[in-house]
Amino acid sequence: MADLPDAVLLAELGPNERLLWSGKPRGGIRFRGQDLLAIPFSLMWCGFTIFWETGVVMSGAPFFFRLWGIPFVAVGLYLVLGRFFVDAFVRSKTFYGVTNERVLIVMTVFSRRMRSLDLRTLSDVSVSQRGDESGTITFGSPQPFGQIFGPWFSNNRYSPPVFDMVENVKNVYELIVSTQKKLLAA
Repeated sequence: MADLPDAVLLAELGPNERLLWSGKPRGGIRFRGQDLLAIPFSLMWCGFTIFWETGVVMSGAPFFFRLWGIPFVAVGLYLVLGRFFVDAFVRSKTFYGVTNERVLIVMTVFSRRMRSLDLRTLSDVSVSQRGDESGTITFGSPQPFGQIFGPWFSNNRYSPPVFDMVENVKNVYELIVSTQKKLLAA
């Protein structure tokens, strides 16, 4: 029950606040546009570190040198495979909501973190839609480093808040815009 968006988001609502929409990012392993560059880089990194570490071990180098390469191999394996599993896990613990007052993003990865954006002051809301009608709603201006590091550090200081990989993204976007207009007209 705790993994249902409504159950998670209702705990965050104020006294006169109503939940208009709730959702989650798509689940599972997903590829993104940034992967076109990240996958070749990660394969080169991982391949080189494994080649290097194998050479060090086979040459009979001192124990310290054998240990030295292990973190680099671990980073390479994370870049090649691990980041996809981490991304899927984080998305499985992320919940989105639109109320009559705010936009909510709740993450329950290791602790409960909530991000609230007031619809009255929210500006620069943009949407990108895929052919299957899923997509991403971005709240604020994307920063250059956010585009590079994107999903691997999705809650970093370079990335604006997003509703990532949402089904029927255009409908959710239109709900946000229309609710915002009602609030500003009142």
